[in-house]
Amino acid sequence: MGYDTKPPDGYDPRAYPPVAVTVDVVTFTIVADNLQILLIRRGQAPHRGRWALPGGFVRQNEDLEAAALRELHEETAVTAEPRHLEQLGTYGRPDRDPRMRVVTVAYWAILANLPEPKGGGDAAEASLFPVVMVEAQALKLAFDHGKIIKEAVERVRSKLEYTTLAAQFCPPEFTISQLRRVYEVVWNARIDPANFHRKVTTSPDFLRSTGDLTDPRARGGRPARMYSPGEAEYISSPIMRSPSSPTPRRRRPPPKEPPADR
Repeated sequence: MGYDTKPPDGYDPRAYPPVAVTVDVVTFTIVADNLQILLIRRGQAPHRGRWALPGGFVRQNEDLEAAALRELHEETAVTAEPRHLEQLGTYGRPDRDPRMRVVTVAYWAILANLPEPKGGGDAAEASLFPVVMVEAQALKLAFDHGKIIKEAVERVRSKLEYTTLAAQFCPPEFTISQLRRVYEVVWNARIDPANFHRKVTTSPDFLRSTGDLTDPRARGGRPARMYSPGEAEYISSPIMRSPSSPTPRRRRPPPKEPPADR
């Protein structure tokens, strides 16, 4: 039970039904102008062959966050540390796992420039999927992972309103246009460039100018200033989508789920 010595007097752990604790990680990245999540195909029962979040059982004497990072690394072969890792919530519906009563603690993470994932540990394979596929219920997901992903997407979209987390999706040095593109991809909306530029450059310590300019031969047109993330965690004037709703981007039809034997 994890006690350094014997259990307290009068406490019999066998008098209570067993409850297991797991962790699951919703990892976000942007690839080809799409907000994507990292999933694994389960190699074991239950839900063998279905796509799921990287995760697993917490070991005795293991910290929850350490367990989340361990499972992420083991099941996807991604060794990079997330630029952001935050607890999302706890999910404990009694029938969420057919094996036994399992309570999971879900995390969400940001990983920029994610390398090609590969299945490892209990995972048969690992792959990135556009968020729109999950929103369209185009994937058969294990357990209650569809609900967890939905709430994680809502959380990341909300946090971009009032925090500086959008910069964590960018390379170490980036332009204002690249940063704006993160907001447009995550929110699936068009943002007025001039208004966006004013808000991000006047919010104290949001961005730090590196003093460098882009190569006009690579971009065409005038060179653009390069920035890196500042020290601020919150935006002094929240980057609202605009007083009126933004112009939605036209969604592409979600791609079909890849076959299990690909």
